[in-house]
Amino acid sequence: MSTDHGGDDHGHHLPAVEDWPRGFGEASWWPFITALGAGGIYLGAALFIVSGGSESTIDPMLAPLATSASVGAFLFGLYGWIYHAFVTEFWSSGADETSASALRWGMIAFLGSEIATFGGVFTYYFFIRAGTWPPGELPHLTGSLVIINTAILVASSLTLHWAHVAIRNDDRRKFALGLLSTLILGLVFIGGQVYEYYEFIVHTEFTVTSGLFGSAFYGLTGLHGLHVSLGGVLLAIVTIRALAGQYSAERHVSVSTVSMYWHFVDVVWIFLVVILYLGGSVGA
Repeated sequence: MSTDHGGDDHGHHLPAVEDWPRGFGEASWWPFITALGAGGIYLGAALFIVSGGSESTIDPMLAPLATSASVGAFLFGLYGWIYHAFVTEFWSSGADETSASALRWGMIAFLGSEIATFGGVFTYYFFIRAGTWPPGELPHLTGSLVIINTAILVASSLTLHWAHVAIRNDDRRKFALGLLSTLILGLVFIGGQVYEYYEFIVHTEFTVTSGLFGSAFYGLTGLHGLHVSLGGVLLAIVTIRALAGQYSAERHVSVSTVSMYWHFVDVVWIFLVVILYLGGSVGA
């Protein structure tokens, strides 16, 4: 979306001006780069599974290399997409309630597609859970780590809500403090997930190739971890903008949309704990 803002652009440029060849109209490379990175993550997962076979001719190093490059491309594309689509617009746009409503409904539509994505993987788990249980040896799932991680993620939703209320009341200090707290808690949660993976893989040899439950466990928790990481990027951008004084009681639509997304990943995690961790332990 491009508007003639004259020379008052504060050093920013719109993506249609420089990020796309002339003659292609209002478009940007960033969504394409983001989608390419996301697709590469699936490719890396496929390479990991295929290269794990005893007769595989694929170099095992290809999987982590492809995954790392894809995650980098995904985050880079996401940053450019969000920055040029939202940050540059801030400097010249007013508090347009119509645009704000469109962004909120856009986030709702996106979360609807995310529900369908998680629903597909949950359906796979329900199918294997309905069969003989357990489908092989399972690790101890309901340890203190998952309880602590759950408490951390729930607390991050509370601090984000506190920050959202603060900016509505035009309290910038509490707003910035709430965002920073949420970002730190989110990073700690991701660190906890990485540590849990380390414990399972190294100490119990429970990996994504450990039968049906292994693929379901790492598929669901890995997908959720990717979404939390994405939320962390969004929170970091919002936090940087908050520290720069860009938000006010009248202009905080991106805070609202990021808040919706973060609460969504929080709710999904609660479902994961109940269905995957607690449900997987029942009858094991």
